[in-house]
Amino acid sequence: MLAWCCALWTLLGCARSEASGSRSGPFNGQAALGYAKAQVDFGPRVPGTDAHRLAGDWIVARMRERADTVIEQTWTHRTAAGRDLPMRNVLARFRPDVAERILYVTHWDSRPTSDSETNDALRMQAVPGANDGASGVGLFVALGDVLKKTPPSVGVDLLFVDGEDYGNFDKNEDVLIGSRYFAEHLPAANYQILFGVLWDMIGDADLQVYQETHSLERAPEVVSRVWQTAADLGYSRWFIPESRYTVTDDHLPLLDKGLRVIDVIDLDYPAHHTTRDTIDRVSANSLKIVGDVAYALVR
Repeated sequence: MLAWCCALWTLLGCARSEASGSRSGPFNGQAALGYAKAQVDFGPRVPGTDAHRLAGDWIVARMRERADTVIEQTWTHRTAAGRDLPMRNVLARFRPDVAERILYVTHWDSRPTSDSETNDALRMQAVPGANDGASGVGLFVALGDVLKKTPPSVGVDLLFVDGEDYGNFDKNEDVLIGSRYFAEHLPAANYQILFGVLWDMIGDADLQVYQETHSLERAPEVVSRVWQTAADLGYSRWFIPESRYTVTDDHLPLLDKGLRVIDVIDLDYPAHHTTRDTIDRVSANSLKIVGDVAYALVR
């Protein structure tokens, strides 16, 4: 009877662990949430603002504490309206001497207008960018904590791109600025990767990550690898092996460059491009789930 009760208790404990995304593993979702909050606390990270500059400095400082090498790409982007914007990509490299590399990408800027709001006054406000921007930064800094303590089996590049969310997606104008720049200014002329993953909007408390269509069409083997890794961790409830989105995102310029990068994005997020994209809508459990998958792919 005692043995049966112990077995039942173990089974129930495993079920609770999977449901909460709190499986054992070195990635710390609560730390990732804290790092995301640090970004949000600067204010909206709109290019050309003090918040943008300070948040970028913070990313550089945190990654210099963790990575083997940190490279800053800085340039000025001229918008379609003729405005000059200071831009910055940050590339944090682990084991930079290793030829076999995996590239992870996230954007760190936030949108200058909340165009999904119905109220005109709210539409003119900048998006706080807690999930759409800061969640990916939190993921990467927390992943850096793990990779510093336990170096990965391959080289890992964590790329924070700027200016993803600035302009007009309908016109494909002043968007994906940083990923386009990186695609044309790679770390080396012969830069190649085993595969890459863009992590975008991955902190939603109601996490549901479906497969993105461009990714399935252009790098299906990477999609299979990521979703199988999630399944092996017991995370199929959150990484759902079904196609749902076709997304204009930072993976596209990299795919066009021949780098096999897919988009991991939870686009079912009601606060997307609104003033409600705040830190209370970002979950440590969701960051833990995604972080476990991200770490498992490189360990």
